[in-house]
Amino acid sequence: MSETHATQFSGAPVFPPGRYGRRRENRRRRPVLTALVGLALVAALGTIVVRLYQQYGSPEYDPTVIAYTDITDSQVLIDFRVTVPPGGSAVCVVRARDRAGAEVAREQVTVTAQPDERQVRTQHLLVTEGRPFIGEVLRCRRPA
Repeated sequence: MSETHATQFSGAPVFPPGRYGRRRENRRRRPVLTALVGLALVAALGTIVVRLYQQYGSPEYDPTVIAYTDITDSQVLIDFRVTVPPGGSAVCVVRARDRAGAEVAREQVTVTAQPDERQVRTQHLLVTEGRPFIGEVLRCRRPA
């Protein structure tokens, strides 16, 4: 024997008024609000990028390690070159690490260019607490 349904469903169910709480209407989208939130997000990210570039990415002070030599149990000689504004100076952070990667020395070195030069080549003898494996220039920046 087959079943027959007394009511036929067509579309969405109809609920008696006042029961089951308030029904939500389809909310319309707010493209202006979405665009403003997106624009604010892009502006905030742009501000962060500019700030980080000014702090860490300035090509005005660009160091290059040429060599690290005279490695003994307590020192390393770091030979490096720094690009600075003409006649300017820079404060560079140099460090030495051992074979395991642990830092065994760190110093700040101030280098000054001649009035007509943009690049300064210098050597710095870094005294270490253990046998260094490598000498590095971490960063150079404008003197404070």
